[in-house]
Amino acid sequence: MTVPQAFKEYCAEVYAAIYASEKERLAASCSGAVSHGKAGKIETAAQKEAIKAAIIQGIRAFDGVEAAYIWRTVYETHVHRKSGIDDADTIAKVISADQSWKKSSGHAFEEMVKLLGTAALQDSGIEIILQRDLHKRIQAGELDNEPRDISWLKEQIRASIFDLFAIVHKDGQQYCFGCIQSKTSVRDRVTRDREPSMQAMKSFFWSVAIVLDGEFLKLPKFRSMVNGGTPEYQHNGWHGMYVFSERYTGGRIYPIELDFTNFKEHAIVAAQYWLTQRQWFNADWMATPCNTPN
Repeated sequence: MTVPQAFKEYCAEVYAAIYASEKERLAASCSGAVSHGKAGKIETAAQKEAIKAAIIQGIRAFDGVEAAYIWRTVYETHVHRKSGIDDADTIAKVISADQSWKKSSGHAFEEMVKLLGTAALQDSGIEIILQRDLHKRIQAGELDNEPRDISWLKEQIRASIFDLFAIVHKDGQQYCFGCIQSKTSVRDRVTRDREPSMQAMKSFFWSVAIVLDGEFLKLPKFRSMVNGGTPEYQHNGWHGMYVFSERYTGGRIYPIELDFTNFKEHAIVAAQYWLTQRQWFNADWMATPCNTPN
C-alpha cells in the first residue's frame, strides 16, 4: 500500500509540534540550568509523547489507513529527526547494517580476546578458549574438573552466559578455572552480566570481564557495580574488569593493552591459587602478590 503524501505530512507535523511543545514545557519546569543528563531525559520524554500523539491522531484522522502504516510513518519521522535520513529503504539498510555490525563485531572481539590472551599466556600452561571450544572438550571428556564443575559449566554453556573460559594445564590434566565476559561495551547489559559473574565467584571460579569501551565507568554507579563497597552494591561484581583505557583504573578495574600484561599476570596468579587453595577462591579474592601460594 502506498501511503499518501498528505498522510505522511500530517503525521510529521503532529510529531514535530508535540515534540517541540513537550520539550519546551519540560525544560521550563526545571529550575536552573539544564544539565546534559537532564536534557537527555527531557528529549526521551518529549519524543515518547510525540510518538504516542502522532499515532493516536493519525489513526483518528485517517481511519481508512491501517495502523501498521501509521506506526511506520511515525517511525520514519522519528528517525529523520534523529538522523536526517527520510527514505524508508535507506533507513532499513542502515538498521540492517547496524544489526550486522553488532553481531559480527561482538564475535570478532571474542576471537580477538582468545588470540591475544592465549598469545600472552604462552608457556604459562594457561589458554583462553571460546565457549564452543569448552563445549567440545566437555563432550570429549577432556576436562579433569570435578563432576559438579562440569554440570555447572554445562549450564553456563546452555545459557550462553560467558563468552570465553580460562583453562590451566597441570601434570597432564586440564581444568577450567576461569569464566570471561568479553564486551565491546557493557553499559546496557552490565546489570544482567553482573549477576552470573557473582554466581561464578560463588562457585569458586575466577570471573572477569574484558571491555573495549569503558565509557560507562566514568559514572560512580557503574564503578561500584564492579568494585562494590556501596549501600546499593555492597559486593564486587567481578574479580576484575580489564578495560582498553587507563582513564577508569581503580580497585578491581585494570587497564589492558594488546600485550595483555595485567591480564596475564592475574591469570597466572589466579590459576595457581585455584589449583592449590580453591576453597578460599571466593568473591573476596583479588589478584595481588599476597595471593600467590607458597
